[in-house]
Amino acid sequence: MNISYKWLKEYVDFDLTPQEVCDALTSEGLEVGALEEVQSIKGGLKGLYVGKVLTCDMHPNSDHLHVTTVDLGHETPSQIVCGAPNVAAGQKVIVADIGCVLYDGDKEFVIKKSKLRGVDSFGMICAEDEIGIGTDHNGIIVLPEDAPVGQPAAEYYKLESDWLIEVDITANRADALSHWGVARDLYAWLVQNGYKTSLHRPDCSAYSVDNNDLPVDVTIENTDACKRYACVSITDCDVKESPEWLQNKLRVIGLRPINNIVDITNYIMMAYGQPLHCFDADMVKGHHIVVKTMPEGTPFVTLDGVEHKLSEHDLAICNEEDAMCIAGVFGGKGSGTYDTTKNVVLESAYFHPTWIRKSARRHGLSTDASFRFERGIDPNITIYALQQAAILCKELAGGKVSMEIKDVYPEPMEDFKVDLKYDYVNSLIGKVIPQETVKSIVTSLEMKIDAEDAEGIKLSVPPYRVDVQRPCDVVEDILRVYGYNNVEIPTQLKSSLVIKGDEDNKHKLENIVCEQLVGSGFNEILNNSLTKSAYYNGLNEYHSDNLVKIMNPLSSDLNVLRETLLFGGLESIAHNANRKSPNLRLFEIGNVYHFSPERQNPDNPMQAYKEETHLALWISGKRVSGSWAHPDEDSTIFELKAYLLNIFRRIGLSVASVVFKASENDIFQKGLSVTNRGGKLLAEYGIVSKKLQKEAGIESPVYYADINWTAVTKAIKKNTVSFREISKYPAVSRDLALLIDNNVEFAEVERIAYQTEKKFLKRVELFDVYEGKNLPSGKKSYAVNFILQDEEKTLNDKQIDAIMNKLIANLKKQLNAELR
Repeated sequence: MNISYKWLKEYVDFDLTPQEVCDALTSEGLEVGALEEVQSIKGGLKGLYVGKVLTCDMHPNSDHLHVTTVDLGHETPSQIVCGAPNVAAGQKVIVADIGCVLYDGDKEFVIKKSKLRGVDSFGMICAEDEIGIGTDHNGIIVLPEDAPVGQPAAEYYKLESDWLIEVDITANRADALSHWGVARDLYAWLVQNGYKTSLHRPDCSAYSVDNNDLPVDVTIENTDACKRYACVSITDCDVKESPEWLQNKLRVIGLRPINNIVDITNYIMMAYGQPLHCFDADMVKGHHIVVKTMPEGTPFVTLDGVEHKLSEHDLAICNEEDAMCIAGVFGGKGSGTYDTTKNVVLESAYFHPTWIRKSARRHGLSTDASFRFERGIDPNITIYALQQAAILCKELAGGKVSMEIKDVYPEPMEDFKVDLKYDYVNSLIGKVIPQETVKSIVTSLEMKIDAEDAEGIKLSVPPYRVDVQRPCDVVEDILRVYGYNNVEIPTQLKSSLVIKGDEDNKHKLENIVCEQLVGSGFNEILNNSLTKSAYYNGLNEYHSDNLVKIMNPLSSDLNVLRETLLFGGLESIAHNANRKSPNLRLFEIGNVYHFSPERQNPDNPMQAYKEETHLALWISGKRVSGSWAHPDEDSTIFELKAYLLNIFRRIGLSVASVVFKASENDIFQKGLSVTNRGGKLLAEYGIVSKKLQKEAGIESPVYYADINWTAVTKAIKKNTVSFREISKYPAVSRDLALLIDNNVEFAEVERIAYQTEKKFLKRVELFDVYEGKNLPSGKKSYAVNFILQDEEKTLNDKQIDAIMNKLIANLKKQLNAELR
């Protein structure tokens, strides 16, 4: 929310500097993000001067350019080539001198010495729109004869500077979305800190009804969505540019002036927080406004020319035939105010925040009006804002108020009632606040004291304070005005001993593994849990039917909760690879979400949803790059497997207690799954499919591992740490060359080996694979190394042969393996 320092002073009396105002606002919860000195015109007209055209001749090489000499008050006149049709000798004009910076929206360009059709030009004679004082581009600005030559344009136009205070309004403080709202808070702070001050705003004594030539009736059909609706008609308006004071106020806070009627509605909104809408009265067919919902799918074209389909849950402002406006969100095409408009109807209303928020999200529209309505405005300022707007329409557009204000307010909104106890205030704040201070603060915040006794006070909180409905809310308001810094830090810290629980152990384990990965060259990433559903189109393992969908997504790119960590990592890899950092080792610990439609239960809605913590690893690019001691080497799936097994070893998960088998997950070209003996999936790893890589815009292979951290921590929960001496007895190594079917994975060989010999078999490793000639069709050769060791004595040949024969027999029986 942009706040003008000078505008703020119109409502509350103070002599604080802009920085002191910022400090005061921040101290009471309206955090100031930035303070900037600004001019109503961007750039402050620096480098622009009043000049006099001394000569004006046709350009020798152009039929529309003129070569002029202009007196800028320097020692010698400046030669300037000008293309305006109305330039002539003897005129007083505005000139951008060499070095002047002009602005076109967010773009800027510097006036330099240039050559136009072979003639040097040392500046530019400007039109209104080129310097930001208007929109006319039909010709250059021609000033009156008495304009002093050489006078800076900022002085000539009496341009004043102001201070722009950027207040970061939190979602609960809708009451501060205006200058008046911020002034109220500042007033309370000034009173509490002993400043002499007062809070005031213009009265409505100048408001009067001129005639009853244009009465407009109002009917509210949906009183749940529209609590209050008021309107007034203004006839004989002269729609034109706003006066400078109004344009300057709007420019300072970042709004573009349009015309006097529209500018008045924007001014009222920024001044008092009440959004207004202005209808061309000719569009109000039957002179009857109906506030209602339209049938599902009703086409509606907004002011920007975009067609929307109205929902039966969209509140519309209608005439007797058509919808004219999506209530509180956006006006309809043709219903606005144009240069030809003579008669207008001003709308001031209170709409239910939920209805406006859902309509704005549904249609992807966000306006200053919807931003305020969907947070909750003051229902009691409706008429005041309407009267102020009508007064300005009479003053600035010459209009006449042509009806009594029509105010439909079926059920007036009551103040919030709060019973506040002094002991509760002191216990919550942690300091005894004098009762008089409490009463002074709440009254300065426009809360009424209905009754009081020795124990506390009964308050009526105005309905515009939507965030203050409970005693704790009032205490929060008291504390922010009293000052957080005025509550002393206690000298004693009271605490109770707690026992470390499962969650603590889980976090400790996470930190251990994270440190291990960082030590191995990984970088931790943190991605948004919200992602786009399009990622899951066509996947079988992560089916789109199992996605947890967001009801009111911010965008289509953030419309579901992630079912896997994979896609966030692919985005990170693509982002880095596109910036010349292709060699990546990344990991992330985060939650994933799953919806099971078949488990839906009306009595237990959460039964269909599951949330788990996962640890994901990504490797891409080269393992070694640019080393003088080692040739470049690409990353491989075996490198990823090593990191995965190291994690298992670190947390105490025995490799012998898990089963490796081929993964059927379609995110992988090829992959393996890791389960416990009971079949519970603990992890999966493999090469990301080429389809997903291509969609992510990644060229190098990506190796991905997904560890179900929730399942893994559960699997090791009962593990105990034990220590044993390094065996004094030697290990025995034996190799087998096995001829097996092509479809057999090494994981099967490993599984059978560990099942066959659980006591002495320490390690099984594949060290060679051969496929080619001299082998039967459909066969391949595995060279496998087996490490045997007895912790208590040296194995003899008889024992070793018995173990190996048993291994060979089981491999032959289960895999039809043969020795080569």
